[in-house]
Amino acid sequence: MKRLIIISGAALFALCSTFVAAQELDTFVRYSQNGGDVHWGMVHGDEVYQLAGAPYDTMEHTGVKYDRSDVKLEAPADPTLVFMTAFNFRSHITGDPAEYPGLFIVPASSIVGPEDPIVRPAESRNLHYEAEMAIVIGKQAQNVAVEDAHEYIFGVTGGNDVSERAWQGGDIQWVRAKGSRGFNAVGPVLVKGLDYKNVQITGRHNGEVVQGQNSNDLIFDMEEMVSYISQYFTLEPGDMIWSGTMGSTRA
Repeated sequence: MKRLIIISGAALFALCSTFVAAQELDTFVRYSQNGGDVHWGMVHGDEVYQLAGAPYDTMEHTGVKYDRSDVKLEAPADPTLVFMTAFNFRSHITGDPAEYPGLFIVPASSIVGPEDPIVRPAESRNLHYEAEMAIVIGKQAQNVAVEDAHEYIFGVTGGNDVSERAWQGGDIQWVRAKGSRGFNAVGPVLVKGLDYKNVQITGRHNGEVVQGQNSNDLIFDMEEMVSYISQYFTLEPGDMIWSGTMGSTRA
């Protein structure tokens, strides 16, 4: 069993299986230097080896490498579609589970990296953290059977689905409450080969453990989510599906 840790502080939301522990698996990052272009890289020890493109498209190395300390880590995903899931842990619901996943979409502009600040909107009143697991799609998916869905999942990362509860309760849809600019922090790594059915997800706020549960407690697991979504939408490489959060949350 691997551990996915979501660390949340005043300005930094970082998530990983831990950067070091994940090294035994194929581990990828997106990074930049001094505000320049963003590149994909593969992590080997304390070094980042630049790739010619996204790892689900190519594993070709360019020959360029950097020390981890010399780059800024960006969100390890570049999605067109970002699917979120509501009420997908039994510890986060009251009553019986729904017959279908509680699916909704947020804009890709809501995604930020582990070293980016999450800026609280001035008018927000009740902003919560939500520790989650997220998968990244590796190839186009349409009408996928559950038993085949694992073939379309490239890798796993962590996310903090920042949620404005007052807006969530008052708006007709959740797009502002959960999809405002910078509300979804991702990273720092994308891990290929991680058993997403048995990941311990832990959320920490200012060093305090505030959430924790294993992904085997999901009502709809990630393969079921891929299958369900692909019946109605075409998933493309790089698209994301988030697990939903567990237990209780707070500001």
